[in-house]
Amino acid sequence: MEERNKTLGEFIIENQTAFQYSTGELSRIINSIRLAAKVVNYKVNKAGLVDIVGAAGDQNIQGEDQQKLDVYANEVFIQTLINREIVCGIASEENDDFITVAGSDNSHNNKYVVLMDPLDGSSNIDVNVSVGTIFSVFRRVTPVGTPVTSEDFLQPGVNQVAAGYVIYGTSTMLVYTTGHGVNGFTLNPAIGTFYLSHPNMQFPSKGNIYSVNEGNYIHFPQGVKDYIKYCQAEEGDRPYTSRYIGSLVSDFHRNMIKGGIYIYPTSSKAPKGKLRLLYECNPMAFLAEQAGGKASDGYGRIMEIQPTELHQRVPFFCGVKDMVEKAEEFMEKYK
Repeated sequence: MEERNKTLGEFIIENQTAFQYSTGELSRIINSIRLAAKVVNYKVNKAGLVDIVGAAGDQNIQGEDQQKLDVYANEVFIQTLINREIVCGIASEENDDFITVAGSDNSHNNKYVVLMDPLDGSSNIDVNVSVGTIFSVFRRVTPVGTPVTSEDFLQPGVNQVAAGYVIYGTSTMLVYTTGHGVNGFTLNPAIGTFYLSHPNMQFPSKGNIYSVNEGNYIHFPQGVKDYIKYCQAEEGDRPYTSRYIGSLVSDFHRNMIKGGIYIYPTSSKAPKGKLRLLYECNPMAFLAEQAGGKASDGYGRIMEIQPTELHQRVPFFCGVKDMVEKAEEFMEKYK
């Protein structure tokens, strides 16, 4: 069968041996995410037609207004994962605490926890700009048969067994890795099937795009200001192009295909950074490294950070390896 004619289901079955644990487990996790993504995609695509856009009236743990579609996506992913009886715990950016999943026999025998940002970039919902879902999968570290604890979720990114994202855009794509490269699948909405459209995705060796919210320039650390000036300098292959969507999934996806760096640094307004280590940075770092890129907090590898809390925030530099290393050089000057 030609590579690009493969469905996501066929691809998972063919590559199950690359997963270091039980062969059926990964397929059930990815299939759960695939199913939930199709349901959310349907709602995203008709968001302008029904009473599902706009704020839901509550705030999440971060103090941000929850959008109606945020709440819907969160519920869909949680219920789909629970119904498939493959996970023992779920943590979501939208929930204050993690969810323990006992299984229908109340045995706590499942081995995986899923962490997710169910609808990244939700401030873009009302203006018809791409949004996405980000997910991260870990194998539990507490004994099987007991309820999960925070220890199962507070693992460094190097322990991830799978990670990926769904981008709901002009086409809907599911992109994921299990530590053996990155592959992208595009949804054919006519028949509801994901097909392999982007095999073995890789960051270009060189990039010329920088993605950062320059409106916050005055609040950035000096190292980031200097790097931005470097990107804008008329020298060599510069100035680089500035592109910033404000949806991590969209910015990352474009930079992986076209070659660029995404930066969300600390600032005087967000002294620890804004992005969440567990729900956004770790899974994107895993994907970046598997695609030949790099992910850093400005000084060191994102995936080696030991988390201390579920909603921990960190600065994030991610993209083409050379670009991230150049940004780190500027950061080191002011360490």
